[in-house]
Amino acid sequence: MSDPIDEFSFLPEQAAEAGIDGPTPRGERLTLALPGGRTLSALRYATPGGPDTAPVVTFLHGAGLNAHTWDTTILALGLPALAIDLPGHGDSSWRDDLAYLARVLAPDVAAGIGAWTDRPQLLVGQSLGGLTAAAVAASRPDLVRELVVIDITPGVDPNAGPTQIRDFFAGPVDWASRDELVDRALSFGLGGGTRRKAERGVYFNSRVRPDGRVEWKHHFAHLANAASASSAAAAEVAAQQDAVGSVLGESGWEDLAAATAPTTLLRGDRGYVTEADAEEFLRRVPEASVVIVPSGHNVQEEIPLELGERLRTLATRS
Repeated sequence: MSDPIDEFSFLPEQAAEAGIDGPTPRGERLTLALPGGRTLSALRYATPGGPDTAPVVTFLHGAGLNAHTWDTTILALGLPALAIDLPGHGDSSWRDDLAYLARVLAPDVAAGIGAWTDRPQLLVGQSLGGLTAAAVAASRPDLVRELVVIDITPGVDPNAGPTQIRDFFAGPVDWASRDELVDRALSFGLGGGTRRKAERGVYFNSRVRPDGRVEWKHHFAHLANAASASSAAAAEVAAQQDAVGSVLGESGWEDLAAATAPTTLLRGDRGYVTEADAEEFLRRVPEASVVIVPSGHNVQEEIPLELGERLRTLATRS
């Protein structure tokens, strides 16, 4: 795949694939300076010709993904939106302390929402982004109008569905070409179902180093690779940071219970959240809603039209 004109030049193609008519939103890349010389990056989408371009929905992606995972969902949403690259992902800085836990990420995300929006948001998070969204809702209720958590609960078994993602990340961290990385993604059943979708995903999630090798943008692959090596240093990394399991602790339940915004768990019927997980979610957060949708874990990539329509209903209701 040849490099695009810019990172938003795929939007017309994605809209056509999804059968979405009309002009595509205007996208822009945003950057916010954070303490310690770090930066937070995000994508802001303005509705063409709309009188109000301030975001009303903010999206947080899962581990190993980036803000562009929401592109087609945002096309279907049809509302001004913000999609944030979580720290350690996309164009946001990596953390030297390797602390990719929801409560650690939440202050950076809250700073971004505060800088880039002008009203409480429908805050939508998938997987790691879902638990981070809960932490934001608990700590900064002024920023969150409503909370949607997609296919994750703090009780999900890290040795069940998430092992596929961990194994995928634990492979090589650099490649001779993006085509090699696309082949690996497809071999794991990842990438969105078609080679073209996998190519787009790999383009957004990788970069070409000065030596010509292609590497992952996100830190998790590098940590997972180090943790799979047999050395004392790797063992220390593994103890500090499991790319998936470490975000599934008791603090997540505390954040969900503390969130005052109306909360919905959107669960894929083939995703990571089991029926028992959903029952525990309702026991812990009895005022929440649980909705089952026909999807695997990455709901935003498998059924973006249905997801966008559901979120539009939530965002526009009084």
